[in-house]
Amino acid sequence: MSRSAHPHSDRRVAPGVDRLGDGIVNFYLVEDPDGLLLVDAGLPAHLGQLREHLAGSGRSLSDIRAVLLTHGHPDHTGLAHALHQAGADIWVHQEDAAILRDGPRSAMRHAKPERSMLPYLLRRPAALATPLHLARKGAFTAPATPDVRIFDAGQRLDEVPGRPKAVLLPGHTAGSAGYLFPERGLLFTGDALVTHDGLTGHTGPTLVCGGFTHDSRAALTSLDRMDELTAVTLLLPGHGRPVTGDSRTATRLARQAGPR
Repeated sequence: MSRSAHPHSDRRVAPGVDRLGDGIVNFYLVEDPDGLLLVDAGLPAHLGQLREHLAGSGRSLSDIRAVLLTHGHPDHTGLAHALHQAGADIWVHQEDAAILRDGPRSAMRHAKPERSMLPYLLRRPAALATPLHLARKGAFTAPATPDVRIFDAGQRLDEVPGRPKAVLLPGHTAGSAGYLFPERGLLFTGDALVTHDGLTGHTGPTLVCGGFTHDSRAALTSLDRMDELTAVTLLLPGHGRPVTGDSRTATRLARQAGPR
């Protein structure tokens, strides 16, 4: 089916991949011959959008076999509980599993940001729109999801449609991970590399600032790990627009932007 013929062509970012969410938060629906999966799980308020999107092609929540979480922050896990109840396996690196177990309010305890948010808000008052948006969309009141599947770094997830490779990219949180679909040239980066930072307002490949990141030094090292991956032609971040072309150009720009 051509992009123009697809019922949700405005959301299609690659063959079989739809970008969902809103102007602040991304999550992705991936079609595979073995079934559907989500990469990240948005915010609780995105449930209606996901249902409507699936219904457009005659599907429902129960058709999603797996949810791959890039990390445990509440703007990426908001639908995990609902999707688990609908029958999906929820996957997350073991270092972030405790956030799912203890609920979204535990994220600050399990992955404390290295800097206070206050200086960013004082320097750029418009940045307040990001945390307010997350709160209004239910990020901090979503139910806990204790029953998750965990993986090790570099593991090929053979039980997940498309058999993606989990790539550990710590720094934003200790358990931050990307998901590589080598046959399709796709790397879902979560918040290990984004193209929009809601606190600083920066647009373009970058690390998430210290107000939301646990360890910026480790996050820089994770960019080196991305550079070791081959055949990546599309980066799909947790925030901001996708990046096409040579992924090393994106990581170089993120290093130049530096931790903020």
